[in-house]
Amino acid sequence: MTDNLIAPSILSADFARLGEEVDNVLAAGADIVHFDVMDNHFVPNLTIGPLVCAALRKHGVTAPIDVHLMISPVDRIIADFAEAGASYITFHPEASDHVDRTLQLIRDQGCRAGLVFNPATPLDYLEYVMDKVDLVLLMSVNPGFSGQSFISSTLEKLRQARRLIEAAGLDIRLEIDGGVKVDNIGVIRAAGADTFVAGSAIFSAGRDADPNRYDTVIAALRAELAKADS
Repeated sequence: MTDNLIAPSILSADFARLGEEVDNVLAAGADIVHFDVMDNHFVPNLTIGPLVCAALRKHGVTAPIDVHLMISPVDRIIADFAEAGASYITFHPEASDHVDRTLQLIRDQGCRAGLVFNPATPLDYLEYVMDKVDLVLLMSVNPGFSGQSFISSTLEKLRQARRLIEAAGLDIRLEIDGGVKVDNIGVIRAAGADTFVAGSAIFSAGRDADPNRYDTVIAALRAELAKADS
């Protein structure tokens, strides 16, 4: 059975003390640091770049950093994030003129490569590049803003993606991003996801309870995952 990985999205963190926030969620049991990189062009918002990734590495963060590029075009920025310490780099096929080439570029930089699918984007792009993909990320909200509600039709898309991965017999993680929280993570796991991005569900809940501790909410997410796997 594939381990379930929890990936807090720093988009919902307190940027005035970002290093501390990341340290705290990792200490509370998170597995991956998720970066939402937006360019105010491909999506209607502007967020962070490679300098933030490099700053967290310099701060001492050793956990995998999962960089989700919501930018177009994507190729120019890949080397910068790889040099800054990214572990995974994922992008939307609509943002690349040559999907196969972009995937290979990510791997050539020493990172794991992934494709991201918006709610209305079909999984067809996967058919010819499965051997170059380490991660499939399904968006369960339309990208661009944090705090949106989960789009329920993504559950069937997760099942479809899981079938494709199992049929290929490859070691590919299946990640979900958008509206993931304690009361729905179990059904999301049951549909096939094994990697779970959660932003406001972790940072807002943890901050409301105690600005320095996220143990309770991450433990609750883990408990729901355990129920789904039992």
